[in-house]
Parts: sequence; structure tokens; C-alpha cells
Amino acid sequence: MSRLKVGIVGATGYGGAELIRLLSNHPYFHIYSVYSSSQEHVELAEVYPHLAHLTYTLEQIDPVQMAKDIDLVFTATPSGISSKLVPQFVNEGLKVIDLSGDFRLNSEELYKTWYKKEPASQKYVQQSVYGLTEWFNENVQSSTFVANPGCYPTATLLGLAPVVKAQMVKEDSIIIDAKSGLSGAGRALSHVSHYAEINENMKIYKVNEHQHIPEIEQVLKQWNENVQPITFSTHLVPMTRGIMTTIYCTLKGSYTIDELHNLYTNSYQSSPFVRVRKQGTFPSTKEVSGSNYCDLGLTVDARTNRMTIVSVIDNLVKGAAGQAIQNANVMMDFEQQTGLHVLPVYP
Repeated sequence: MSRLKVGIVGATGYGGAELIRLLSNHPYFHIYSVYSSSQEHVELAEVYPHLAHLTYTLEQIDPVQMAKDIDLVFTATPSGISSKLVPQFVNEGLKVIDLSGDFRLNSEELYKTWYKKEPASQKYVQQSVYGLTEWFNENVQSSTFVANPGCYPTATLLGLAPVVKAQMVKEDSIIIDAKSGLSGAGRALSHVSHYAEINENMKIYKVNEHQHIPEIEQVLKQWNENVQPITFSTHLVPMTRGIMTTIYCTLKGSYTIDELHNLYTNSYQSSPFVRVRKQGTFPSTKEVSGSNYCDLGLTVDARTNRMTIVSVIDNLVKGAAGQAIQNANVMMDFEQQTGLHVLPVYP
């Protein structure tokens, strides 16, 4: 079959660079063009020397021309930018996978409160589907516009989904302790990303204010309308890639680890990118680095009747570019794994 032409808007960010890395090996998608609003006409290799063998020049964003040139566009732009760009692409008939947070929340007021920006038009929010493919596969398959989940929500929701959907945990007991590598903060320089600030250091940030909180709660409530507000804490750790979420929740009944482990293995038996670890073993971030895998480890404390779930992903792959390509595969009726057969980089 002829390859589909795709474009990448926001190619100068880390998410854009990962899209280029992964799509370069895709048998059915061809990167036709890359776009930037801040570095037009610059050679891509000047921005990312590790891509020196590629001859792309960053092009001006022109939705009308793009609709003539390409079939699908990935928008790896900051929140507040996609809300203005994506509707133009949709109106021109382009298929869109948006990696920002602009189309994930159903409520305008929630978006204003948590993102501190003006929301996208509800017309387009309602057209989009939430792309957590493991649980919304049919929605993605029938869509032409996907809102790619956030990195923290991906790790958290994949960890919680089986027990929340089965209503096995107390709805007011969910606590998430999340840690991320520095690439999650983006490529722009700030005091947070300064070497002297993060080296040999660990920081909690956006305490009770992280914009991914309402996204997580919105999906949890779709699975169980009785879920109460969660406690969600995020930390920066001195590594480049990776997210680890350690999730605590109180069980409603006396479930054994065998029962819970069977629930998870059965829930994800048809999900090629979710790997449930053997009982008594727990994943680390390096074991998924550079890959589209989410690894899960489970345990139950019989003294407290609390379940602990450990979920790890690469924030730039399963938490962004890899999941976006997975969604594009499903949208175009390809196998989910197409172009994503990438083993973790280890050590």
C-alpha cells in the first residue's frame, strides 16, 4: 500500500522529536513535512543535530496548504496553542492527533481553572475522542480527531482502570504519588530545568494544582461515577525520561493478590503495550525507557487492606509520541504495534 503523508506541528519540542524518531521507522506513515511557528525555514538538523541525516526544513503553518499536502497531522504544541490551531485543521478535513491538553477536558470551567487559559470551542472538544487506546479503542477507531492523554494520566489510569471499573476500591481512597524525569518540563529553559537546581535534588511541584488532576478524575468517573476527588502529588527527579506512579487505594472487600493479579492480566491480555509483572516484582522506569510499554506491579497489604499499584512509562513515548502513533494506527485501521516495535533502551 502507498504510505500516508503525515505532518508534525511543534517538531522542535521533545514530543515532536520523538514523533520523528518513531515515525521514521513506520511502514505506513511517511513524514511529509514538519512545522514550527517559532523557527520557520530553519533546517531541522540545526535544531536537533542527532537528526542530521534528515533533510527537513521547518515550514510555516498553513492549514489550507497542509490539507492539500498531507493526510494526518500530529500537533505537539503547548496547551493554549492547539486550541487555536486544531480547529483550522479539522475544518480543512485533516485527521488530527493532538498531544496538548486543550481538548481532553469536557468542561470549559475546569479547563480555565486548571490550565489558566481560555478553553477551546466546545464544538471541537465534543468532536474529539480521548485516546487511551487500551480502554477506548472503538472510539478512536471511528474518529478522525483524537485528544492524546497526558503523561501522568496515562500511567495513572492504566494502573487504576481494572479495579475502578470493577468497583473494587473505596471511591474516596485514591492517592497517587507520581515522579517524572525532567524532559516532562519541556525544552524551554527555566530555573526548574537548571542543572544546579535539579542535580542531586528532588522537588515536589504544583501541589494540589496539577492540571492533570481533572483529566484523571474525569476518566475515573466515566468508569465509576461515585469516584471522589483524588490526592495527586507530582515530583521532579534528576533523570531525563520516565514516570513512576505509586498508587494507593483501599479495597472494598478482602481480595487476595491472586484475584487482583488475575484481574489485571485478564484486563490487559489484548493490550500489547501493557505488561503486568509477576507477583512480587515491581517495574522501574529504566525498564520501559524509549519504548511504548506501560509496566505494572501490584501488591496488597493485608494489615491495612490497601492495594499498591506501581505503574511506569516513558513520558515522551507512551506518555506522548508513542501513544499518539498508537492512536493513529487504530484510527487508520492498522495494528496497534505498527512502527512501535521498539524495545526499551537498557541500561
